[in-house]
Amino acid sequence: MSTPLYQLKAEFFKTLGHPARIRVLELLSEREHAVSEMLPEVGIEPAHLSQQLAVLRRANLVVTRKEGSTVYYSLTSPHIAELLTVARTILSGVLTGQAELLADLQADRPGAGRRA
Repeated sequence: MSTPLYQLKAEFFKTLGHPARIRVLELLSEREHAVSEMLPEVGIEPAHLSQQLAVLRRANLVVTRKEGSTVYYSLTSPHIAELLTVARTILSGVLTGQAELLADLQADRPGAGRRA
């Protein structure tokens, strides 16, 4: 029996469920990067970055190529960058809605200039 698609999607999103992995994918959306280039941008210890990159490799979201002693990472698909862009758009809309709700709530509080 095959795994249901919704379960595979859940596993996929779990893989994305770590800030360091998202940051790595954002960097790789721009271009390929060497590990040494990513370290200051991601802001975690080298061993921890290595673990996060291994998770992304196992999920087939990134691939590596070696040039001398330098390992370069890149995305396996441009759709990953598109997904991050869509997520940003969704979050922007959610945060805008929350900001509007907060403004409405603040305008409705006692002493805010409105009379009931």
